[in-house]
Amino acid sequence: MATVSSGVDGETETSSLRSGGVRPGQGDKRMTGSANVKENPFKYLVETLECSPDKTFFNISKLQGSEYDALPFCIRVMLEAVVRNCDGVLVKEDDAMKVLRWKTNCECQEIPFLPARVVLQDFTGIPAMVDFAAMRDALKKLDRDPHLVNPACPTDLIVDHSLQLDFSKCSAAQTVPTTISVDSHRPASKHSPAKAAGTKSHCRGQSSCKGACDSGTSSRISREQIENTPMLCPFHLQPIPEPEAALKSLEIEFNRNKERLQFFKWCSKAFKNVTVIPPETGTVHQVNLEYLSRLVMEEKDLLYPDSVLGTDSHTTMVNGLGILGLGVGGIESEAAMLGVPITLTLPEVVGCELTGSVSQLSTSIDVVLSITKHLRQADLSGRFVEFFGEGVSQLSVADRTTIANMCPEYSATVAFFPVDQVTLSHFKQTGVDLHQLRIFKAYLKAVKLLREENGTQIPRYSKVLEINLNTIVPYVSGPKRPQDRVSVTDMKKDFESCLNEKVGSRGFQISPERQKVEIPVTYGRSEYMLSHGCVLIAAVISCTNNCNPSVMLTAGLLAKKAVEAGLKVKPYIRTSLSPGSGTVTHYLTASGVLPFLNQLGFDIIGYGCSRCVGNTNPLPDEIVTAIKKGELVACGVFSGNKHFEGSRCSCIRANYLASPPLVVAYALAGTVNLDLQTEALGVNAQGEKVFLRDIWPSREEVLQVEENLVIPSMFKELKIKIEKQNTRWNLLDSPESTLFPWDARSTYIRSPPFFNRLDKVPAPLPAVDRAHVLLYLGDSVTTDHISPAGSISRTSPAAKYLIQKNLAPREFNSYGARRGNDAVMTRGTFANMKLLNKLVGKQGPKTIHFPSGQMMDVFEAAELYQKADIPLIILAGKKYGSGNSRDWAAKGPFLLGVRAVIAESYEKVHKDQLVGIGIAPLQFLPGENAESFSLSGKEQYSITIPANLVPGQSLEVKTSTGKIFHVTAAFNSEAEVTFYKHGGILNYVARKYL
Repeated sequence: MATVSSGVDGETETSSLRSGGVRPGQGDKRMTGSANVKENPFKYLVETLECSPDKTFFNISKLQGSEYDALPFCIRVMLEAVVRNCDGVLVKEDDAMKVLRWKTNCECQEIPFLPARVVLQDFTGIPAMVDFAAMRDALKKLDRDPHLVNPACPTDLIVDHSLQLDFSKCSAAQTVPTTISVDSHRPASKHSPAKAAGTKSHCRGQSSCKGACDSGTSSRISREQIENTPMLCPFHLQPIPEPEAALKSLEIEFNRNKERLQFFKWCSKAFKNVTVIPPETGTVHQVNLEYLSRLVMEEKDLLYPDSVLGTDSHTTMVNGLGILGLGVGGIESEAAMLGVPITLTLPEVVGCELTGSVSQLSTSIDVVLSITKHLRQADLSGRFVEFFGEGVSQLSVADRTTIANMCPEYSATVAFFPVDQVTLSHFKQTGVDLHQLRIFKAYLKAVKLLREENGTQIPRYSKVLEINLNTIVPYVSGPKRPQDRVSVTDMKKDFESCLNEKVGSRGFQISPERQKVEIPVTYGRSEYMLSHGCVLIAAVISCTNNCNPSVMLTAGLLAKKAVEAGLKVKPYIRTSLSPGSGTVTHYLTASGVLPFLNQLGFDIIGYGCSRCVGNTNPLPDEIVTAIKKGELVACGVFSGNKHFEGSRCSCIRANYLASPPLVVAYALAGTVNLDLQTEALGVNAQGEKVFLRDIWPSREEVLQVEENLVIPSMFKELKIKIEKQNTRWNLLDSPESTLFPWDARSTYIRSPPFFNRLDKVPAPLPAVDRAHVLLYLGDSVTTDHISPAGSISRTSPAAKYLIQKNLAPREFNSYGARRGNDAVMTRGTFANMKLLNKLVGKQGPKTIHFPSGQMMDVFEAAELYQKADIPLIILAGKKYGSGNSRDWAAKGPFLLGVRAVIAESYEKVHKDQLVGIGIAPLQFLPGENAESFSLSGKEQYSITIPANLVPGQSLEVKTSTGKIFHVTAAFNSEAEVTFYKHGGILNYVARKYL
């Protein structure tokens, strides 16, 4: 009944949440991802763990101790992986020595790296698993046991990238879905889980319940990602069923992707070392961070650090947990799954020392954004960043993972926080067994991967940056534009300055004699004095910047202390609370602070945009009259992400964006024209002044509530979500066979031809004889130009193929959804409308088929060449294959019949992918290119590739016009040459089973 499937021959297991080093569903079904210890040249480093003698580990700290102690923590993790996986073939002893001498080798030496695990999202996961299924077929044809084919590296596949919303809110029954892309031969599901939901009010007729519980809300069709958070009635704070819109959208989702989901479910049963987490569970980075991450892995009682390669852009979040995580493309992840290390250039590691203490008023958002801003100003392109210093312990795990996730913002590859006591405490709260945690701590301490405040030698970094946390102060934005940031400590001075300035982007031009005016107003039965800066609206709004638990908890704890101190919000101030999701309501309730927010008037009004788009209920007439009479600059304070002058109310001229706790603070003060550090927020019933410093919760207090109440609750919820019965997934039929039964009618799943010529012994390298040029390209051709992506054009070869399969254009779906069908993807290769082929002379996915002299689609020309058994090459300029890593940027050209690429230079990742698929990367000699040899691309090219090919060898190229020039075989290692001789990594690994 579990949604997590991991097993063999149809077995399905219920997984345990964060049970420790043993992965969900692992048991005896998980294969070892490490080299054989007995054959490892570093086996002398293997020791038993003192506190648990049945556990062993490679004690890499004894590998030339002084040099090891100087290594950054992230480099130590890389070193352990190299040592543990050393087999003398793909990983050699010399590679370990290169890592150990990192300081002298960084940015000039490459090393092999095999992670502890691989995480895939569904778009990149399906082509990888299709290749594994095809490899099983190939072994069966050669009379070998197909059961031998399994990922060598533990692999988790999270189905989350295909989720779309075809219906919105509770009017699903009144709308029609946008596009339901289901192959015509596949019948739609007859049973709709949504039908049982009906249209009754979820709160059983309680008329006071509106908003999310009101089934009468009108809606429109939309497409957006479904938020994976529990739905709660905002007024009764009780869980409510999924809205009908979500149920119907998920039904459409399962129908649209039924074939793919059936294939994934077969994979979870047929392969060892594969865990599939289906839809309705969570996004890949959420599940990776909150469920799959383990700190320490264990296989056959061997302990080693957790590390991960992921095809999701947010993979780097786990570096905030002290887990080395790298975002990679499909081919790199597939190589790791096959047990083949990826190649990494030893990076420079910049140490970022955090000193000082975070100021009292600074929130997590202030800290994260300030650190990110400092790092953005440094030159960190392609480098690793590692944090150290006394200030690190002041950052929560949420802060750390957010900073790690933002590393693309400051151009770093990795932002690494070594494991420390904060990390271990976090894992304790997430449900890791205490005995396992003790083992984790003992192991990490033994190999010196545990950062300790005292006694830990500071590594020798490439360079060191210092960020003083004392300099981080909270800001608000306003009074007219969100880009105008004002330090809270300067707020009073800045507001008074705005009163003086001429009317413009900041000023209000209030004459000096009018700046001190006060207007009396009677509201209710009390009299109040209004002046410039008076707050009339204070709203915590549904927006991305208030979803950090610590920030919302700070606001709640501030409200609690304010109520206990006897403070109140003036009744004429329009206060409101509109959380980003039901999860926020859940943890505000669980922590006990919601009633205090309510007492101050911050009642939950719903779960959508309200104040920030101007949906403000009218201000009292008495207040509006007083504001107009005094021509006062009244204010609104919001925790949203945008504001415009007069957008909420014409009489509110100044609008400030602030963090949720500052919204509460300014609501209590009733004005922005005060110094929060020296002036009191108000006076209680006893006549005592209450200052902000008296009621502002400390970071320690907030983090304690977050760790003890919020995080356990959130992880418990995720566990339930993963382990609960998932009706759609469990009812989904899937094959029980060892081999996948390919459906010839399918347009989503198809057996690729990568193993069509597989034999026990690789054939001698054939010469590239009289090859035609498929494409003649210029500089900076990116993988986006090469790889199929986005929607499928109705006039493209892929569209023609799908139409032949009886699909209507509305059923085409996208290239991403059809990545499991090589026929679609090959036809989409070089189909980018911005591609500039010099053979044609204009942009578009066209080329010249030279035997006929006709211009046609790239795929059609390649198809004709292959029928005539004519090999193909590509001519290119500088930086061929730049941009993001895309597996089909190599697979597509290979299936088009491209045997070699001759370019001036390559993006390294793409060059490695060409080698991995079996295409020869050849490079013009320095100073030479196609233009220097006056090549037109119309010639035919012959390239002799010797049987004893070595990396960097010079090869001769002859053209049909008599020109001869030399190119470099751009292989970096003997292993790459070996892969090429085998026809790529897939065939290399397949032959190991023969």
